[in-house]
Parts: sequence; C-alpha cells; structure tokens
Amino acid sequence: MKYNFTFLLLLFSFAVFAQEDAWVYFNGKPNSQTFLANPLTELSQKALDRRTNQNIALNISDAPLETSYVNQIKASTGITVMAQSKWLNALHIQGTQANITALKALAFVQKIEFADRTLNTAAKKVSEAKTSKTADKLKTTIDYSYGNSANQIQMLNGQVLHQQNFTGEGKIIAVFDAGFPGVNTAQPFENLRNNNRILGGYDYTARNANFYTGDDHGTLVLSTMGGYKENSLVGTAPNASYYLFITEIDAFENPLEESLWVEAAEKADALGVDIITTSLGYFGERTEPRYNHTYSDMNGVTNFISRGAEIAFAKGILVLASAGNEGTRVEKHIGSPADAVSVLAIGSVTAAKSRSIFSSIGPSFDGRIKPDIMAQGTASVVSDANGNIGTANGTSFSCPIMAGMAASLWQAFPSKTNKEIRQMILASSDRFTNPDNNYGYGIPNFGATLSVDNFIAEASFAVYPNPVKNEVVFSFLNESNTALVTIYSVLGQKLIEEKINNSIPVLSLQSLQSGLYFYSFDAANLHKTGKLIKQ
Repeated sequence: MKYNFTFLLLLFSFAVFAQEDAWVYFNGKPNSQTFLANPLTELSQKALDRRTNQNIALNISDAPLETSYVNQIKASTGITVMAQSKWLNALHIQGTQANITALKALAFVQKIEFADRTLNTAAKKVSEAKTSKTADKLKTTIDYSYGNSANQIQMLNGQVLHQQNFTGEGKIIAVFDAGFPGVNTAQPFENLRNNNRILGGYDYTARNANFYTGDDHGTLVLSTMGGYKENSLVGTAPNASYYLFITEIDAFENPLEESLWVEAAEKADALGVDIITTSLGYFGERTEPRYNHTYSDMNGVTNFISRGAEIAFAKGILVLASAGNEGTRVEKHIGSPADAVSVLAIGSVTAAKSRSIFSSIGPSFDGRIKPDIMAQGTASVVSDANGNIGTANGTSFSCPIMAGMAASLWQAFPSKTNKEIRQMILASSDRFTNPDNNYGYGIPNFGATLSVDNFIAEASFAVYPNPVKNEVVFSFLNESNTALVTIYSVLGQKLIEEKINNSIPVLSLQSLQSGLYFYSFDAANLHKTGKLIKQ
C-alpha cells in the first residue's frame, strides 16, 4: 500500500525486457572464524554490548559474505548485483532467467530463488494481492506541553514515562522509509539536531549518504517520535537518537526494496541500534504483477524481508512494523515484514480507540494473532518537511508512535532484553487476555503496570565497562548502601566474592584471565545476574 496521501502514481516501465530479479544463496562462509576472532572488524562496540547485555552469542550469520563468492557472481555473464545480505548469506541479483539459472553450476551456490515464483521449482501460481507499503532521572516529575499531540501519547499512558524523564534518552532507533527532507532544517527537529541526536543515515536506493531527500513520508514518521514543538507536537521519544535509512524506491514497486531493507537492518545491527521502526510493507501491487506476494506468503518465513526482520530480532533489536492500510480492500490482511513472528505489527485506532477502517487485519496465514497491538493512526499529529504541524492517517504513524514509547520504556528498564520489553508491552495491553485479529492484544498501557519504585530500581543499576580490562563498576541506588557481588567461571566456580558500596562501587578483576564470566549482584530488594567479558 502506498501512503494515505493523494498523489500521482507514475507508471515505471523497465527497459530490461527479459530481466528477472532473484536471490542467490551461498553454501557457507569459509572465512567466518577470522571474523569471530575479531568481531570489531564488522560490529561496533555498541552492537557487541547489546548482545552481551542480552546474552546473545555471535554466530556465523554475523560474519561477512565470502568476498570471492561475491566477486565470482559479479563476474558472471549478464548478472548485476543489486543488494546483499550477510544474515541470509545471499545476493539480490538481476539478469535473464538463463543467466541466473546458470549460477547453479557454481559449487558454492546453495540455491536460486526467483522473485517471480512461477519460475521456481516449487512455485505456486501468483494471484493478485494487495500491497502493504504502509501509509497511511529518577523521581522528578516533568510535564510536557503536548498540544494537539496529547491524545496519541495519553492514549498509551505514555505521559507517565515522560513525567519520570523517560523520553528515549540513550536508546537508538533506526527509521526505514522513503526519505527525510526537511529534518535538517525544519524547526520541530531542532531538538534532535542541536543535541546531535541524528547519528547518521544512508540512501540505499541511490547508494549515497544524502538521506535528507526523497519522499517526505519518512519526515512525517520521524516527527511522531523525535519531533518537538511546544504546545503543538511532542514525539513519543524526543530524546532518543536516530539513524535514518532510505530503503523505499518511491517511483515503482520491486522486490529489490525488500533486499535493501535487509541491508539496512544489518547496518543498523552493526551500529548498535536498539529499535527498528518501519512504516513500509509489501504484499501486492508490484509494478510487475508477477512479483506480487499472496496471503499464503504471509507466514513469517517465506518473504525475504520477513526473514531478515526475524534475524534482526534475534540479534537483540526490537522490530516494529506497520500492519498495513488494507482494511477497506478485498484482501485486508497484514503484509511483510509485519507477518514475522517476533515483529510487533502495529495497527491503527481512532482518537476514540476504535479500529481505523483502513487498518489491516489478521491473522497471519499460519493463524497467529496479527496485528499485535494498536496506537492512534487516524488524525495522528505530524510535522511536514517545512515544519508545518498537521495530521495524517495510516498505520505508518501508529507504528512510530509505538516505537517511541517502546524506547522510553526501555530507557526505564535498561537491563531488560528486547524479548522482555516486547512481552511487557503486550502484557500491558487492554485485550491481552482476549486478543482478536482486528485489534490484536489491544492498546498498551505504558503506565498502569509500572510503579515509580520499579523505575528507580531498574534505572539505577548499571554495569560498565563491558568488556572490561581490570576494573568494573556496579552502579546502583538502593535502600541499602552495600551489595554483594560474586563472579563465577563459565563452569560455575566461584572466583570472587566481595562487598561493595554505592560510593565506591568498583570491583577489581585484575586476577582473572581473559574470557567470559558470570556475575551475581545482591542488594536489598535488588538482584541482578549477567555476563562479563574480561579483555
């Protein structure tokens, strides 16, 4: 689905005649051990820290593609490499059916998957379906002048987080969209610019670093999270940091967009991003109908983009996707990547909490509850590229509204994993015990189940640096001034047991060899466990 705006759709005619889109998958990564021995060659320290904090081990999917394989494909007759994915160990290529099929003769090629599934061995006939490019520190109380944006925050009880100064500070959100013009100039984004909260970005469609261009849909999306104009618009995570990635080719619909999305997700992972929010979705209405998906593809495992989104979640990233705007179509179901099992698919409600008529419904083809949760997507308050405050309709906006609240929640509970944050959001929702395929688990309540005491206990505990060279700090605020810290080997052997106090919360690990260890931290009403890496 395109965005919920009136525009002229330009028909794009490929001048490539018999060119096909396909993915070529490789058998392995023969040099993966080189990466695993030195992961900082591919991943930032933030990315490694996120994995350590969530007990996620590095694996072969984190290793880069085998360069010699890529080079051989590039040198193959009539083949153009359009995108690549280390997670899925694959290249997105274009060429004639014959030239692509010839790649099967290469020993390192595991399989070929044509985007036109009638060309695959086990193809199903593609029937017309509808697309889903979704349009559409502690206890100091702070009151925000939300203006017209109050309802979309207060519906989620998000003001409770904001009043405790949990506004996304320290969390990094990657936004995947069609363009971000005006973010570098418009007033509602001044808070982000002045505080260096736009960390960077990339235009994957043009292969350049100018991301302040393209369709302003991404600008509208970002404004619901990061916008700030007092008494007019306050985003759900105004103090989070953002990467802005253009993955959507606005002029036409092509399978390449899914591969560009996965490329961007891999980059976001490498940069240490915490949350991906994507107001894009794919179903039908491709420029070439033979590339359309069908409802039977919406099972979380068939579509390239959905498999990439699931891997992103496995790396510790919380992934949110718009459910889609197909509610008035014959085919009303959610698209990809909203169909992925772990992706939070966000539907839309009105200001009065009724399902928006355009909001796509579930279930996924394999019968799972979808959408997962709901937020306001009818008359959402947004800023355009010129800084004008207005409203827009679509799950394109309910999704980032929810993503910003998730960032604020995660700031309040920094020791939680992405799985735990996801579950907390679902469990707080008003239909959690009786979900359906119109509302999913319902509208989350970010304040009701979370007491200020819990905020203080969680937000006041941190372990750093990790990895550690000689000394590690266990920072905590608690009714007890002391804590007992125990360090164990991977075999469970107790190596260090020492009391620390919160005025000098430092523990020496100088006696330990380099390697992986576990810690146990105990203070009054505060128990924590985790991993430490000694360098």
